[in-house]
Parts: sequence; structure tokens; C-alpha cells
Amino acid sequence: LANSAVNAFPLLLLAGSAETHLIAKGAFQELDAISFLTPHTKQSLRPPSLDAIPDAVHNAYRTACFGRPGPSFIDFPADVIQGTLTSSNDLPQLSPLASAPTPSADETSLFKVAQLLKTARSPLIVIGKGAAYARASDCIGSFVSQTQIPFLPTPMGKGVLPDSHPLNAASARSAALKEADIVLLLGARLNWILHFGSPPKWNPHAKFIQVDIDPSTLGSNAADPALAIHGDLSTVIPQLQSHLSTWSYTPGTFPYLSHIQTAKDRNLAAAAKKASITTLPLSYSAALSAIESTLHALSPPEDGNIVYVSEGANTMDISRSIFPVSYPRLRLDAGTHATMGVGMGYAISAHIAYNGLGSQPGEAQVGPSGLQGARKKKIVCLEGDSAFGFSAMEVETMARHGMDVLIFVINNGGVYHGDADSRARWEELQQSTLSPGSAPSSPSEAGANPGLRSTSLSFGTAYQNLATMVGGLGIEARTIAEVERATREGWACGKVCVVNVLVGKGEGGKLAFGWQQAGPGARKSTGGGGGSGGGGEERREKGKGGRGAKL
Repeated sequence: LANSAVNAFPLLLLAGSAETHLIAKGAFQELDAISFLTPHTKQSLRPPSLDAIPDAVHNAYRTACFGRPGPSFIDFPADVIQGTLTSSNDLPQLSPLASAPTPSADETSLFKVAQLLKTARSPLIVIGKGAAYARASDCIGSFVSQTQIPFLPTPMGKGVLPDSHPLNAASARSAALKEADIVLLLGARLNWILHFGSPPKWNPHAKFIQVDIDPSTLGSNAADPALAIHGDLSTVIPQLQSHLSTWSYTPGTFPYLSHIQTAKDRNLAAAAKKASITTLPLSYSAALSAIESTLHALSPPEDGNIVYVSEGANTMDISRSIFPVSYPRLRLDAGTHATMGVGMGYAISAHIAYNGLGSQPGEAQVGPSGLQGARKKKIVCLEGDSAFGFSAMEVETMARHGMDVLIFVINNGGVYHGDADSRARWEELQQSTLSPGSAPSSPSEAGANPGLRSTSLSFGTAYQNLATMVGGLGIEARTIAEVERATREGWACGKVCVVNVLVGKGEGGKLAFGWQQAGPGARKSTGGGGGSGGGGEERREKGKGGRGAKL
């Protein structure tokens, strides 16, 4: 529920509860779920009778989807669940739910914003996942094409415009944030992922224009309420484009665009260099790049036939910049709430949404329309080993329902980083943990205390066996050639596949995150990145985290 609420996912949760006449008597698993969940949902209901259920479901569904999406909850007492109707005519007849309204902006606000944009020396558009929800790709594409303003997608705003778009500033994220003076936020919030809109990440003089369907979020943090626009993006963007008429951004003598291009070139060159290092054990960059090149040889991004699900610390942060997408709603990650363990559930949901249940590879797509390609989508999961462990048994669910999901577990033997690059070294540290009196030969490798860190996982865990034991395909890969071969085999096998990719342990050091700091220094990251989805880009742009420098 919290994940749904924070990410603005529409969710309808249905649950049962104790019989009505047993409330407050200590009934089996009795819980006042309405009181418990009301603060975390848009609506929580308990229908008192069978004939009240249709209205309850209708209202809860509408509330979850209209406005800013979020969770609704319906609690069904056991006596209602077990009740009977004398006739189906006793139920009220409801009309199909209409589409959510798309409010437009007032003309005064639009005029003010248009005039401000025309004065910008270094404008930037930030495209959030709200733009993907709003189905606003076409109008945003037209707006960017006319105005020629660079844009930066948030992690799940990727694909609203193709990652290959020449005005995409994602490869020069830091440079764009530091220089932007007028920022147009489209379905994005100035939360921790965007550093709250505050310096030193952002230009201290930047002005933020926020467009959002939810008026309660307007003007938050560094955003100016006087410049906020309440409305649906699919309606507001054409309005704003009309106010701008034929205006387009020209930098003149100001070096904003050249600075972005220079940063792009530098970061992409550094990323390519890191990806080319294929010594063993493989780095994240090398392993993920091999997966990317093989997948895109099988299905190019412009075909839109792959849905990526990613979670984990380094795995999510680094893969975000390596795997391009060309259409919206083709990438899911841990999101604003940075919730680990959601990947397998997301993969199952994506498979059902795009392919339905029981479809076979190559069959016509029966899910949502609007994406290029008539064939079914391939669901590809990029999982950190720790994140995968939270819900790994959902592999059995995939196998039982014939879902040909392709799962890569990037296995470094730990949360964020492992403790050893060899089994012998890991077992030495393990022995020190089990017998504290036996110190390892190099205690510094194990952190402040001898032995394995509390964030360590077993060395070389055979995650691929989870697929094998349920009739799927399990493959272990250690080299580039093995990763490429496993990717091709997993793509074609027609059943759930887990590829266990063993990589190096990564860099050691104390885990620290910018959002843990208090006071004025809270805006400065100290590294980390541990699955946050946004806290690791500073570390990577300094050349320490693999191909993630593309962020």
C-alpha cells in the first residue's frame, strides 16, 4: 500500500475480516483494518451487506484511478463473504466507469509561464512517471520538438520520449541540473530523487514550474506555488504550446547546450571504456552491457517489445542508464519508495498486462495498445541478488502460469557490495565470523570488524536452480561469452529462465547516503546508492560505479 501510494499507482486491495458479530471479542486474526489502513489509502470501505458491494467496489475503483492515482481498500467481513442473495436482481445495476476527467489550466497561469520560459537562458524539462501515466507522449514530443528545450527523464519517466532523442540530457544529468535556470516539471515531484530542487545539485537561482494532476503537491520544496499549474498533462501541454506560439529556445552566446554536449561525450566515453574491461570477475558494467547488446540484437529498442523490471542497489542504478527504452511504461523499478522485493511481482503483473495469461511466444499482444509491435512483450528482469531474494519464490508462480520471464540475477554476494571475489577468501571470512577468535589474514577487507559484514550474502549462490526446480531454465554465467549465450538461450526457451551472473564483489567502504544527513549538508551525497534509485549518480559520475556514469 505504501509503495502504491508514494508511486501513485492505482491499486484496489480486497481483504476479508472477522464476522461482524465477533468484532471486539478476540475473533480469529481480528484487526480493525479500516482504522489501520485509512491513513495510507485514498479510501477504505467496509460494505455492511451483499447488496452494498457493487457500490463499494465502484467507488473504490474510481477513487483509486481518478486524480492522482493511489490505493483503495475494501474490507469484507466473513459473514458478508458467506452471505447469499435470493436473486441477482437484488444487486444494483451500475454503468461502466467513465474515463477520468482531464482538467485544463487557467489562461492567466499559462500566459505567465509562457512568458517566463521565453526569458530562459538555460531551460530544462523534467519528465516524470506522471507523464507516462497521463499518456502524454505525443503532446510532450510535439512540445519538445517545437521548443527545442533539453529534457531529463526520471527513472520511470524514461521512454515518454525515446532515450535516443538528441535533446535527452540524461547522459549529462549533473551538468543540466547545475546550469538550468527555468525548469518545467511535467508529472515529476521535487523529492529526494531530484534532490528536492536544492543546491548544490541544482542551480541555486533555478525557478521551477510544476505541472501536476494533484494540487496538494504543487509548490512543494523548491517549486514556486505562483508558477504551479494544476491540470492533466495531456490537456495542459497543448495549451502551453499554443501560448508559446512559434517560439523555440536558442542559446545565443550562452554555452548551456555546449556544456551539456561536452558532459555527454565525456560520460559516454568513460562508460564505454568501463564496459570494455572484461577481466574476471566481471564488473556490473561489463556484464550488463553484454546483456544489453545481446537483447537489442534480438529485439531493437525501437520495436518496443521488451519490458524491463529492475531492482537492487548497483543493478538498478547502473542498468537504468545502460538499457534504453523508446516507449513509455516499458520500465519498472523500485520507484520513489525505493521498495526492494517488488521486482518479481512487477514482472508477473507486466506479463499479464501486456500478454494475458496462457499466451505463447510470438502470439498477438492482448494487453494495452498504443505501443509499436503486434507481438507479445518479453519481460526482462534485472535483479540484484539481495533484492531477488525477497520474492524469489515467485519464479514458481511464473512457471505454473507458463510465463516466459527472463530473469538476470547480478550476483556479487552482498547488499550493495560483497566481501570476497573467491570462495576461499569468503570461507576464511565466514570462519572468522563463526569463530571470532580466529581473525582473517586481512581484517580490513571485512570492514571495521573481522569476518563477514552483516550485509554479506553467501558466495556464488546458485540462484539459477530456482528455475530448474520448477521446470524452467537455469543458467550460470561468469564470462562475457557465457552471458551472451545465456541471454540468447533464455530469450528463446519459452519458459521462465533465471540467469545467475556472477560479478565482482564491488568496492568496499562504509555505506552512506545523502538522504541520511541532517542540516545544510543534507543535499550532498556521500556515495552509497544502495537501491535508492537516485542516490548513486554522484558516485558513478566520478568514475567509481561502472557505466552508470551515463546518468
